[in-house]
Amino acid sequence: MPRASRLRSSEAIELVRRGWDRAASFYRPPGAAYHDAFGHTRSEYAAWLDVLRWEVEPHAPVLELGCGSGVPAGEWLAGRFDLTGVDVSKVQVDLARRRLRSSRILHASMTDVAFRPDSFAAVVALYSIIHVPLTAQPRLLKAMYRWLRPGGLFLAVLGEGAYTGVGRNWLGSGASMYWSHADRRTYARWLARIGFVLLRRSFLPEGRAGHALFLARKPFDRSSTPGPAGLRR
Repeated sequence: MPRASRLRSSEAIELVRRGWDRAASFYRPPGAAYHDAFGHTRSEYAAWLDVLRWEVEPHAPVLELGCGSGVPAGEWLAGRFDLTGVDVSKVQVDLARRRLRSSRILHASMTDVAFRPDSFAAVVALYSIIHVPLTAQPRLLKAMYRWLRPGGLFLAVLGEGAYTGVGRNWLGSGASMYWSHADRRTYARWLARIGFVLLRRSFLPEGRAGHALFLARKPFDRSSTPGPAGLRR
């Protein structure tokens, strides 16, 4: 296998697809004890997502990129909003469709999907954009900005430090997994350049390393300045 830095975009996405297909059994059924690959629990995900409960109208359209099997973020989102989920893994999509029957779940790479401008009140991407080749991420972030309504929120777990690499035996599945992400300052700069207003950035510790949780808003209009998270205009 070529080094991660030499993988073509299509090869990297195929690694991610196969890895999540193979690792589907890692996710336990709804109601069972849950933790993700970095040890985060359902309650931690709920705490990250809780800002949407206060900032987004009930039943508003929300997009989750990298929805996986629908656990745990998809369950939380589907219980409150009109959820559209996207995932590259067919196995994970099949699980999500069974669990989130009232939601629209699409089998596609997030780099290939397209939605109309101003379609969503929020876009959520927890630990998913970091599986997209870094060179494709600015274009993807620009697309998400277009998909958001004015005042819409972007909630994502992105890189704290820069890294591109391939891990073996992902979650004990025997498959490889690909990651690619910039550091938190680069993401903050990209988001600002696109037009987002950064509301919050938090460090999520995970052993000796960690990731960065970003909350940003698409401005309501060119003349308005969004307030801090928790204050609706």
